[in-house]
Amino acid sequence: QVQVVESGGGLVQPGGSLRLSCAPSGNIFKVSIMGWYRQAPGNQRELVATITSAGTRNYADSVKGRFTISSDNAKNTVYLQMNSLRPEDTAVYYCTYRYLPTMSTSWGQGTQVTVSS
Repeated sequence: QVQVVESGGGLVQPGGSLRLSCAPSGNIFKVSIMGWYRQAPGNQRELVATITSAGTRNYADSVKGRFTISSDNAKNTVYLQMNSLRPEDTAVYYCTYRYLPTMSTSWGQGTQVTVSS
């Protein structure tokens, strides 16, 4: 079982930046993909960005050029750097860990990001 813990959410003004962190623990395997999803009130959960254990990145069109997903293998941590934030980025952000051979997925508890003046 893998536990996933996010941190770094908060309140920021439009145009500002935040960095989210995600640290999985437990039975971590190399062949994996980690991702960030978000869910705003009244909306479905949507994919924001993913990164594979080989370093391949994927982004939703709405965040391309503004958000960057990265990993620090030494710290076993994944980051989501969010720049040029907009009010429509306001949501609960969830980190996921997926073990690719079985597609078993673990979700974090979520961290609130609010973009407002």
